[in-house]
Amino acid sequence: MASDVRVRFAPSPTGPLHIGGLRTALYNYLFAKKHQGTFVLRIEDTDQKRYVTEAEKYIIDAMNWCGIPYDEGPLKEGDFGPYYQSQRRESYAKYADQLIKEGKAYYAFDTAEELETLRKEHEAKGDIFKYGPITRNELNNSLHLDEEELKTKLAEGSNYVIRFKTPINRQINAKDEVRGYVQVNSDELDDKILFKSDGMPTYHLANIVDDHLMKITHVIRGEEWLPSLALHVLLYDAFGWEKPVFAHLPLLLRPNGKGKLSKRDGEKLGIPVFPLEWNNAASNETFRGYREEGILPEALLNMLAMLGWNAGDDQELFTKDELIEKFSLDRVHKAGAVFDPDKVKWFQHEYFKKIPTDHLLQPYIDSVEEKGYAVDYKTARSIIEEIRERADQVKDLWEQSDFYFQAPQNYDAKAVKKIWKGDIRERLDKIRGLVKEQEDFSRDNIRHNIKSWIEQSEYGFGKIMQPFRLALVGEMKGPGIFHIAATIGKEETLNRIDKMEEMLS
Repeated sequence: MASDVRVRFAPSPTGPLHIGGLRTALYNYLFAKKHQGTFVLRIEDTDQKRYVTEAEKYIIDAMNWCGIPYDEGPLKEGDFGPYYQSQRRESYAKYADQLIKEGKAYYAFDTAEELETLRKEHEAKGDIFKYGPITRNELNNSLHLDEEELKTKLAEGSNYVIRFKTPINRQINAKDEVRGYVQVNSDELDDKILFKSDGMPTYHLANIVDDHLMKITHVIRGEEWLPSLALHVLLYDAFGWEKPVFAHLPLLLRPNGKGKLSKRDGEKLGIPVFPLEWNNAASNETFRGYREEGILPEALLNMLAMLGWNAGDDQELFTKDELIEKFSLDRVHKAGAVFDPDKVKWFQHEYFKKIPTDHLLQPYIDSVEEKGYAVDYKTARSIIEEIRERADQVKDLWEQSDFYFQAPQNYDAKAVKKIWKGDIRERLDKIRGLVKEQEDFSRDNIRHNIKSWIEQSEYGFGKIMQPFRLALVGEMKGPGIFHIAATIGKEETLNRIDKMEEMLS
């Protein structure tokens, strides 16, 4: 049964969705699903100068790929649309006018040049200029104009912005579910711009109005919006609206723990910081994505969930249903979460192990055929089950099994130096003889006969198995050597032994 809980993810389509934004979407999704609520996607496209056409599709594709689809939003119309801020202008103008009429906002006609001069004057005195409760009565705004003067100024088409009239000397106690109470005196705040003369609202007004009209009950967003919390609380009070519950999530930090993780960090460190690949047509740049790197969406999702939250125990691997069941805002951390690229690999390995072999068969067969070889389903299954513990993704399967299809062209120098000495030729002859006399060339039979012979001989296990592996693989790696031999067959096994002896002689 659905509840009244409504949360929203409200990205700006100015570029690709960073994994920090994806984590914000994830936490909103988990909270909504835990409480049988509604997860809303709202596109905050009021900044038309920075709007990127492809970004909206990217955001939706990324959320769907990761398995966190929204319930309401673009293409999923509910009762609270439209879900684009650019299509909701009339409501913003209406509420800006309401604040003006009630004396809670005012028109400001200051030019950019005038404000810049004031900033420089204050800086020269070692001060910081704020357009707020202390300075506004001395500035170029409607607080000094009577009704007729204001009408004339507006009729003349003077450029203006509408600023919020911050209450004087009010102590604001804003509750945050992650950080507790945030206390601010209103005199420390600016009179923020709410509406511009071009008919577009700023983030602050649009955000508050939309959250109210869409009946958002919980605002779960990034820490970068924490400094705006006091203003938003004042705006809710100014309108006389019930405030939502606020929760500000910790920043995602660089691997060294110093500073916020950015797209440029991804380039420097050689790691993706976006869920999907992003091609920037304007700058002709391509940014790597986790999907294209072969990372499973379940692995990325699990990793992101743990960046700033835990269940209160040592569990790290969660299904999506388990995350929904255990997620709570009181377990979200205050401190920034350090992004660890190696942890991504760990989650990927753990999730890759869980993929049914049947799901890997065709991709693996395709990769083998791309290299110019053929393999049947039975053999492919046998190889995958033998090597998959060593693989993190589909592309690794070929790298971990190429020796099943092609004989070594050279041999690891370090291994050769260690093995190719003493009675090596005599040992190779022994191995060759053992292989040749096997009639049933199955893995179990080869293992039994060779191990039995070694136990009865003067050679240690390594003295026989090391050159055997080097002959078949070319280096000291790979799965069980008896499986390799049985798979490539007796004739190829003998050929590889002969080839190594010939090349190294």
